[in-house]
Amino acid sequence: MERLILKYLIDGIILFFATFVAFALRLEPTDSPYIQSALSVAVILFPIKIGVFYITAIHKQSWRNISVRDLLSIIVGVIIFSLISLIIAAFLRPYLFFPLSVPIIEGMILVLSLSFVRLMARVVHFYVKTQKVPKENIKRVLIIGAGESGTMIAREMMRHPESGYQPIGFLDDDPKKVKKYFVGLPVFGETSRLEEVSKLKTIDEILIAMPAEAGAIIRNMVHLAQAAKIKCRIMPALHELISEKVSISQIREVDVEDLLRRKPVELENHVIETYLNQKVVLVTGAGGSIGSEIVRQIVRFKPKTILLLGRGENSIYLIEEELNRLGDIGVEIIPIISDVRDKESLEILFSKFHPQVIFHAGAHKHVPLMEANPHQAILNNVEGTKNLVELAIKYNLERFVNISTDKAVNPTSIMGASKRVAEYVVEWASRQAKENQCFVSVRFGNVLGSRGSVVPKFKEQIRLGGPVTVTHPDMTRFFMTIPEAAQLVLQAAGLGQNGAVYILDMGESVKIVDMAKELIRLSGFEPDKDIKIQYSGIRPGEKLYEELLTAEEGTNSTRHEKIYVARKSRLKDENFEELLKQLFDDAHQGNKPAIQSTLKKIIPTYSFNGKADV
Repeated sequence: MERLILKYLIDGIILFFATFVAFALRLEPTDSPYIQSALSVAVILFPIKIGVFYITAIHKQSWRNISVRDLLSIIVGVIIFSLISLIIAAFLRPYLFFPLSVPIIEGMILVLSLSFVRLMARVVHFYVKTQKVPKENIKRVLIIGAGESGTMIAREMMRHPESGYQPIGFLDDDPKKVKKYFVGLPVFGETSRLEEVSKLKTIDEILIAMPAEAGAIIRNMVHLAQAAKIKCRIMPALHELISEKVSISQIREVDVEDLLRRKPVELENHVIETYLNQKVVLVTGAGGSIGSEIVRQIVRFKPKTILLLGRGENSIYLIEEELNRLGDIGVEIIPIISDVRDKESLEILFSKFHPQVIFHAGAHKHVPLMEANPHQAILNNVEGTKNLVELAIKYNLERFVNISTDKAVNPTSIMGASKRVAEYVVEWASRQAKENQCFVSVRFGNVLGSRGSVVPKFKEQIRLGGPVTVTHPDMTRFFMTIPEAAQLVLQAAGLGQNGAVYILDMGESVKIVDMAKELIRLSGFEPDKDIKIQYSGIRPGEKLYEELLTAEEGTNSTRHEKIYVARKSRLKDENFEELLKQLFDDAHQGNKPAIQSTLKKIIPTYSFNGKADV
């Protein structure tokens, strides 16, 4: 309260005595009308100044956090006051000595003095906060990237010295930025000078602030930092940021996802908003890696209701709590503990909520586990999908999006085969769909960091001191980050080609052993020196290389550069429904050989000899 009174007192003194200073600059203080006129004008104008500054909320400014926007508010307030003052001066000229130049001079004085006291308050506050931080706790940081993110995080560090980060300068490969200054910090040169500059400026930590750059550039920066033996951290990629604001809390360790990062996905937001805004959206598997990220992305487009369906109560609870922490987002969130195999429960759900859009991400996906439990793969991945599409047709659903996998192509595993049949089920539904309905599948490869993926497994093995187990030195996979996969699923759903199988551009395939080595290095160890790599052999149902298309399929491009559509129809057998019934009977009996035999009839390219199809 005392601080607030002091602020008002300082502003009051400036507002009142600015008139005297303006008269003094306009006239000689010895001139006879000076004192009397200045006092009269000051008394007349003071309440007007108070009123204008109250309306423009200048009195509410936080001096220690003064920004350019606050300074603009001061300028706007002063301009308004000066115009009023000019009108009063013109009106009072016959009765009072009040030169028209005084309001203009006073306006300049007010801008300078009000801005100065606020700036000094910020400087003093910054100095006091800096002195409170022990010098041994301060990390001298070199920022890679002098773009918007780099300058924003540098400002944040300078604004919050208690964080322990002290920005020293930038490195940037843009020749227009080299030798320039941004937010008062120099750009020392190009990124190739990292080791040289780090030694010269006694840098403690490197911060990569290039959220829009591809993984190859990030890998190069990390390798340069490792060569210089300096700790390297990173700002998140664009698709990880809920808002465009960058903060110190977002600084994190470099992860393998950063090294494989691709250029940010450019979404057609208006298209996605058209089919999601104010709609009832059902997400199955909403607590899983893909399902929960789809939910996070959907929220931005303001549907009316999101139904979070899943079997695991804990995972559904966690995503519901995460959404609740966002505050009032204007979207109704309804958690539903259910099973896609339970058609009666699904019927109740559809009749009560009438979902208009479904993202079907609820599936068993672990290859070896599904080889050991084939009936569960069929009942969940295939029969569950059939239950959903039948109810979708019955209740006039607008859009059904099935999440598929590259393992559905020329499958060698029960899991992959079950997902291929699920694609057939969705296409079968598309042939029965009404004119306003759309059923599609979206096929993509492995998702980095998802449950059951190699990355969490490798991290745990590294944490335990190794060894890191890789199945085969030549094994490759396509990888995509969870947010990128979810965003492209939303985009593909907006393309609206009923019955289509959309294929996401997965980029170049990655050797699993190379990924393991990068993770070991990121953890501060040397591969095969500190942490051993062992080859365990290809597991049942696994392939050495994954495919995104069958030999018969080709692709057509869509209007989105990262989404393709498979050309040829995939469902040919006229006895499909009979074969499905047989498959479900086999699954209910738990008969693995029968399941494999029926899958072979539905999918001629399915190979179940237990060996990798290379």
